[in-house]
Amino acid sequence: MQGFELFWLFLIFISLQPLFKQRMIAAARKRTLAKLEKIRSSRVILLVHRQETMSFLGFPLMRYIDVNDSEEVLRAIHLTDNNVPLDIVLHTPGGLVLASLQIAKAIRQHPAKVTVYVPHYAMSGGTLIALAADEIVMAPHAVLGPVDPQIGQSPGASLLRVLREKQIKDIEDKTLICADMAEKALFQIEHAVIDLLQDSFSQDQAEEIAHLLTQGHWTHDYPITYANAQKIGLPVSPDMPEMVYQLMALYPQPVRRSLGVEYIPEPRSEPGGKRPQ
Repeated sequence: MQGFELFWLFLIFISLQPLFKQRMIAAARKRTLAKLEKIRSSRVILLVHRQETMSFLGFPLMRYIDVNDSEEVLRAIHLTDNNVPLDIVLHTPGGLVLASLQIAKAIRQHPAKVTVYVPHYAMSGGTLIALAADEIVMAPHAVLGPVDPQIGQSPGASLLRVLREKQIKDIEDKTLICADMAEKALFQIEHAVIDLLQDSFSQDQAEEIAHLLTQGHWTHDYPITYANAQKIGLPVSPDMPEMVYQLMALYPQPVRRSLGVEYIPEPRSEPGGKRPQ
C-alpha cells in the first residue's frame, strides 16, 4: 500500500513540476525587469510573443499583438510619469493594426525618451510600434519588416495591381470588394506612419519612408536588417544591453518533441580570451 501511495505522490509531483518551473521563471523575469529598470531609470515594458503549445492537445498556437496587449501597454504608460523614459522590448511577428497603432500612438505622445529594443525580430505591427520610438536598438542580426496591409491572405498592394492590370468585367466581385478595402487600408496605414514620423523627420522624409514601408515594395515577410533600416533613415542603434538578452532567455520557447536547435547555453570564448558581450 505504501508503494501505491508513493506512486501517486510521484505522479502529483511530476504534474506540478511545470507549474513550479513556470513560477520560478516568472519570478526571475520580474527580478531581471526590476534590475533593468533601476539601471536605466526607466519604465521597461516587454511585448514578447512566442509560439505556444497547448499542453493537452499539443498543437501550436501563434501569439500576436491583440487588443489585450494594447490595453496592458497603455495601462503601463498611464502609470508612468511624463519625465520617466520608456524602454520597450519587442519580439513579435506582428498582429492587429488597431492594437499596434494604439500602442504606437501612445508611445509617440509620451514626453520622455522612448527606446525600442529588438533582440530578434519585430515584424509588421511590431515595426509599426518601433517607428514611433525615438530610438530603435537592434541586435546585429535582428530584423524589422514592412507594414503594408494584408487583406485576408492577400497583400493589399497586389490586389490593387490586379485592379489596374485587368478589365473590371474579368474580375470577380469578391476580388473587387477586397481591392476597395485594400485601397482604403493602404491610404490609412501610409498616413498613420507619416503621422508617427513627422515629429522626427521632415515632411518629405516622413512621406518617403512611409511610402516605402506601406506600399508593397517588398513581400510582407521581407527582413529589414540593421543596415537596411539605417539606409532607409530610421533612428537605429546597435547598443543592445546584455540584460535584454537575459530577459529573452527567460521567455523559453515551449519544448517540442524533437529539438531542432541544441547547444550548451553558456558564454563561449577562446582560452584566456574575453567573454562575449
